[in-house]
Amino acid sequence: MNNKLILTLDDAKMITAAAESEARRNDWPVVIAIVDDGAHLLHLLRLDNTQFGSIDVAIQKARAAIAFRRPTKVWEEHISDGRMRYLGLPGTLPIEGGLPITVNGQFIGAIGVSGVRSNEDAQIAQAGLLALLEAG
Repeated sequence: MNNKLILTLDDAKMITAAAESEARRNDWPVVIAIVDDGAHLLHLLRLDNTQFGSIDVAIQKARAAIAFRRPTKVWEEHISDGRMRYLGLPGTLPIEGGLPITVNGQFIGAIGVSGVRSNEDAQIAQAGLLALLEAG
């Protein structure tokens, strides 16, 4: 029997709402993208006054996080450490702000945030993940 968990639209909306709350609390204009485990876009929110270039960046951060099952900060750190070969890895984005979404050890999707400093993007993304964990 397969007990695969899935990220529902309701889950994605809950994650987005918590992330949006963190962004608004700090007055940070961002785009929040949620993808499923196949990197397909489930939900996207662009706050007012957010540059449109952040739309694709947020989606790519989420896709990179689920494709490689790790935060995008990992590649940012590799590049900062001089390991430039990671720039050639297809589908990576070496900018913090993409986090995989896991439940009971299963990767079910990812969140990507773009619009402010990358560590602030990550703070917003983490707030979204925390809401899912607290919901249980």
